[in-house]
Order: sequence, then structure tokens, then C-alpha cells
Amino acid sequence: MRPKGSPKLLEERRRSVITFLKQKLSLHEIGRRIGCHASSVMRWRDALQSGGQKALNAKPAPGRPPRLTFKQKKQLVHLLTQGAMAHGYRTELWTTQRIADLIERQLGVRYHRNHVGKLLHQIGWSHQKPERRAVERDDAAIEEWKRSVWPRVKKTPQGWQPISSSSTNRASS
Repeated sequence: MRPKGSPKLLEERRRSVITFLKQKLSLHEIGRRIGCHASSVMRWRDALQSGGQKALNAKPAPGRPPRLTFKQKKQLVHLLTQGAMAHGYRTELWTTQRIADLIERQLGVRYHRNHVGKLLHQIGWSHQKPERRAVERDDAAIEEWKRSVWPRVKKTPQGWQPISSSSTNRASS
């Protein structure tokens, strides 16, 4: 299992082995001092002997290469800024599914719609969820209702007060 720490920190750990090897300490003693197994110390010693200090350098972390190149990502930004209607959609709303379809159609790379959000984040965009509002909505009428009707129907602390704190009426006892 890979130890915790950045690649540079782990490289410094490997390089500290050099000083201990110069002191002619045993592999087990060196491993105890830097907190690793003797087999790791032996592997680093052999790498140092065969490749020099360059062999102890930090190596880039492996990972899956990106599906879209830098150039394709720039092209995607250009395509998105043209708008959804320019690409045959009825509204200007970009959904992740629409973007996934656009990428496959224009760039020849297939993305699942659930991964498009990560891609958008990489290129500096964010996905947006549309607000569900009726087309017939009248904002002026809503504001008027809030000013005139809502204060009358709203229950306020002044309009409601408990009659008695006990569960039975005092007059009946």
C-alpha cells in the first residue's frame, strides 16, 4: 500500500536513505528510523546503485488520460457559447444530456451525462438547474397579492394567543 504524503514528500523520504546508507546502518535500522520496511530500503538502495540519485525522483501519479484534448475542450467552450438553439434545440437550456450529445456529435467522444458535470467544472463552467416556473406567471400580480392579501390571512403572534395554559377550562372546575 502506498504511504500517505505528496510525491515530493515521499521523494525526500527516499533521499534520506542516502545519508543512512553512508553511515553503514543496516537495512532494518534504516527502515525503523524512517518508518518503512527493510525491503523498501533495499529497493531504493538498488535503484540508487543502478540509476543514481535520479532514480529516487518523484514519478507522476498514474491515471486515466483525459478523453478530450486541451484543443477539444476549447472547441467545446466555443460550441457551448453559440447556444443550444444554434445546435438544433428548441430552448437555450444546456442540460448534461444535451452537452453529452453535442460532444459525441461534434467531437466524436462519448460521455455519460453524469460525467459531463465534472467536465464542465474542468473548463470553468457549472451546470445549472432551471427554475420551474409557469409560462403564464404574472410577477406583478404576485407582488400585489403579497402586499394586500397575505398580511390579512397570515397568522401572526399578535392575532393568536392561548386562552389558558392548562388543559381544562378553569370555569368548569
